[in-house]
Amino acid sequence: MNQDRIGNFIKELRLEKNLTQKEFADILGVTYQAVSKWENGKNVPDIGTMKLISEKFDVNIEEILNGKKIVEKKNSVLPTIIPIIFLVAGLVLAEVFIHSSNNVKFKTMASNCSDFKVTGIAAYNKEKASLSISKVEFCGKEETEKYKNIKCKLYEINDKLKLEISNCKETENVTLKEYLETVNINVNNYSTICKNKNSSLLIEITALNNDNKIINYNIPIKLNEDCK
Repeated sequence: MNQDRIGNFIKELRLEKNLTQKEFADILGVTYQAVSKWENGKNVPDIGTMKLISEKFDVNIEEILNGKKIVEKKNSVLPTIIPIIFLVAGLVLAEVFIHSSNNVKFKTMASNCSDFKVTGIAAYNKEKASLSISKVEFCGKEETEKYKNIKCKLYEINDKLKLEISNCKETENVTLKEYLETVNINVNNYSTICKNKNSSLLIEITALNNDNKIINYNIPIKLNEDCK
């Protein structure tokens, strides 16, 4: 992770809105000295402030960490129709960004599977970790069916044990795409995944269709390196 690049990116966001450092700081609830340190590459915002920058200035956390905006590429039509009754998404890989200030390190999570795209970040040190999944998109064949009820949960998978660690808002009469637009999962003070290298995460989406059949979508997430 390049702190100078992040600082320049934050400065560009501020100048695009014609804001002074103080005005920018007031929006985020920080001091202008903190903004100055970011822009000079002396420090970076914590995960909570990054999320606020993301929300207030219409960028995602991955763009902040990369120090540049991401240009979306159009996906080609998938050649294979995937069974909808039990859809298992491919493994989610994490790209590592290291930051030594305050002994905090970051990992971004980005899906490389053909069915779901996951955007998220893990911030951690030796004592604990915080997880934030800000965006989940379905990349399979377009669906138009509106489900009577749909919800999701985030689990930790450790060997054969499955532990619920968070959940999403339950919604009625929406398509899968519409529902995913509302998904935002945050877990604070989460330590297990950084202490057990065999742990992984799983987003499980459960939907009830108009025939009262339950449809399951499982999205496995795995960090590609231990939290060190």
